[in-house]
Amino acid sequence: MKKNILIGMIAVLTVIVVAQAALAGPGYGRNMGYGAGYGIPPVSNITPEQTAKIHSIQQATLKDIAPLQQELLSKKIELRAAWLSQNPDQAKINALQKEILNLNSKIQEKTTNAGFEIRKVLTLEQQARLSTYNYGRGYGKGRMAGHMGRW
Repeated sequence: MKKNILIGMIAVLTVIVVAQAALAGPGYGRNMGYGAGYGIPPVSNITPEQTAKIHSIQQATLKDIAPLQQELLSKKIELRAAWLSQNPDQAKINALQKEILNLNSKIQEKTTNAGFEIRKVLTLEQQARLSTYNYGRGYGKGRMAGHMGRW
């Protein structure tokens, strides 16, 4: 009797471990992460000059959106605190949500503009090859950056 219970428990634990491994997916998890659209475009014949220009565009964009990202994070924290208060103020929550949407819109606009600037650095042939990689779609399946800053 004890032997059957022990065998049953081992079987259940084995199934749980295998299911966990199967659901884990590739990389560091199944969330969004660095994928297509991150870093230097996946075009093989980029010149060093193009690489330097692309890096400078990316660095300028990151520098430009950093304050917006900081403000976005603080607004999200403020929104979270507003929701967790004893008596949530609907007007304040609505105002914070609008500010968050506005900041997200500004960040998206700046990154879209940077994407167009990067495309201008590439030749027509490189741009055609770029479209086969779905470059410009932002984050894709991959590493673990997907939930950073999310609640």
